[in-house]
Amino acid sequence: MTAHAPALHARSPEASDLSGLRVLAIDDAEHARLLTRSMLRSLGVTNVFLAVNGQEALSILGGAGERFDLIICDWNMPGLTGIELLRIVRQRQPQTPFLMVTGRADLESALAAKHLGVSAFIAKPFALAQLEIKIRVLISRAKQRASA
Repeated sequence: MTAHAPALHARSPEASDLSGLRVLAIDDAEHARLLTRSMLRSLGVTNVFLAVNGQEALSILGGAGERFDLIICDWNMPGLTGIELLRIVRQRQPQTPFLMVTGRADLESALAAKHLGVSAFIAKPFALAQLEIKIRVLISRAKQRASA
């Protein structure tokens, strides 16, 4: 934890409300995958599932009744890319929040992802506080849609 980031235990009780989330994190880079899992766990998320690529993610998503509260996916992966996975997820689970992790900054790519229904972007490298904000916003939006 960096010196400028507040300790999670010093936050208000709502920090614990992420504990029940089921999150699927997909990244072909092992370090990035494990770092994402570690960050999620430090936010209280205990149900973290990992996939090394889009194909493995589809296998997990195709499991009997597998539903996730959030998908965090790298954009650039060999084989099935993040954008291709997003297209498939939107056909199967259109309401699932999908956070695209990217080093891409070009407008054309961002517009294509938005058109396909990406929920939000987070740029590599990202800090724990950035990830937490993105997750809280996406989960809040999903709850609002579900109660509407």
